[in-house]
Amino acid sequence: MPVIDIGKPQTNGSSSMAFMHALRPTLVFAGLGISVLGGLLATEASAQALKVATAYKLMTLDPHYADLNENTSLLSHIFERLVYQDEKMEPKPGLAVSWKQLSDTRWEFKLRENVRFHDGSKFTAQDVVATVERIQHFLKPPSGGLAAYTQAITKVTAADPHTVVFETNGPSPTLPLSLASVFIVRHQANGFKTTDEMNTGSSVVGTGPYKFEGWQSGETLKLVRNDDYWAGKPGWSDVTFRIIESPAARVAALTTGEVDLADFVPARDVETLKQRGVEIESTSAARSNFLQFDVGREQLSGVADKSGNAIANPFRDVRVRKALAIATDRNFLTEKILLGYGSPASQLFPKGMPGTSGQLTVEQPDFEGAKELLAQAGFKDGFDVVVGGPGGRYPGDSDSLQAVAQNWARIGVRVQPAVAPYTVYANKLDQGEYPVWYAGCSGNTVTICLDAVLASKNDNRKTGSLNYGDYRNAPFDDMLAKAETIEVGPKRDEAVASATEFVMADYPIIPLYHFHHIAGHGQRVATYTVHPRGWTTAMQATPAEE
Repeated sequence: MPVIDIGKPQTNGSSSMAFMHALRPTLVFAGLGISVLGGLLATEASAQALKVATAYKLMTLDPHYADLNENTSLLSHIFERLVYQDEKMEPKPGLAVSWKQLSDTRWEFKLRENVRFHDGSKFTAQDVVATVERIQHFLKPPSGGLAAYTQAITKVTAADPHTVVFETNGPSPTLPLSLASVFIVRHQANGFKTTDEMNTGSSVVGTGPYKFEGWQSGETLKLVRNDDYWAGKPGWSDVTFRIIESPAARVAALTTGEVDLADFVPARDVETLKQRGVEIESTSAARSNFLQFDVGREQLSGVADKSGNAIANPFRDVRVRKALAIATDRNFLTEKILLGYGSPASQLFPKGMPGTSGQLTVEQPDFEGAKELLAQAGFKDGFDVVVGGPGGRYPGDSDSLQAVAQNWARIGVRVQPAVAPYTVYANKLDQGEYPVWYAGCSGNTVTICLDAVLASKNDNRKTGSLNYGDYRNAPFDDMLAKAETIEVGPKRDEAVASATEFVMADYPIIPLYHFHHIAGHGQRVATYTVHPRGWTTAMQATPAEE
């Protein structure tokens, strides 16, 4: 499911989740994982305190309140999921050791035994049932941000203490991936705790490697090691997260040794940090940032001819969209603006991730070819256009708009970049004030972003939630829907890649780049593995021997 970061802030997590489908009963995965985060637990002998500077501003201790990386990342120390996605975005055992389809609409999950909550109570199937019940029926908007992940579930049954059966409203081949975003909470005989009650800290009890110790909303989160963790004692005796939203302040704290680890390091600071002995780790994010067109309306504010006169919407013509795409120097964006900490994008997720195409490539810009396409479309002299975007929300966002403006000027399209703080930008986008805009999408599968950004708006299929430009391509919709009926695996990935190739030939968006998540750590951290979802956890770090 996506971490929604395009357009207006989402209060319900991921409204873009499509109905999911399957073909036949099949065993999806079985095995024993030693850790829900890739086995990055260290030995007790090396236990020590870890101090982290993070950009994530944790505002709630309720693990079901919102589908935001702030919650997903920090609360994953305390709470765990049935299924975990590893650094290749593949599903791995978490609190469930295996799962299989019993029929098109029934799944069976076998749960890990000998797992206890932090209060000593045993983890059983009843906790899974209670978790789904809390998300579906107890929490109400604006809380309940994980409802999208359970909307296909019609019934949950505890077949025995370590077996759960899910019944769905239709074929759901990707149910395990949906559950990879759902934290399991403890069943309580006296009923569910409200978000306000959880924020007091008294009911923050999970099965994770660290226990809740204390927090100051938006400032700090303190954790202590769970010595009885089912996968063995974690490597850090205690962990303190300092919420530092300013990148410069995070870098300063890392440089001076106030913290051992800092996330979301700006690319411009990497070389200086390296010179001061800081280790840098990075990976390509499971996301893309792109330019999106309004193709739905006949006329657009912010688009005019060179004399300032209103013109018909030029973006309805694929030749115009293609011209702007081939006039965009994406290699320049990654090399000069992201300083190499990113890769040019030809699709929504980086090549090599499940469901992506190996055939789509990024070529050098063709300005003469772009001019010819514009002339064919009736815009020999080009036109003027406003391009909206946020400033400082994503790496390279405002600088990229300036670079794109220079690119498009070479083919006669004069751009007025309209950069604004994210909340202002999001409101203007929601009001339809931009004809073209900079946006992004991330998620646990590429189909989530395909459904959200490129599929036609369809309330029944729950698609098009981020398709603010009202792009419609019925053959692509059919291809994507059929691909989503295939069980998770190579055949599904091939079908999704084919659908992606088909739709990208119509240039509905201009993928710009996949920026890298960059983290830095000092000498007290031996290794740190950056996750493509951008999570920052102590479990990704191993202590150096002291």
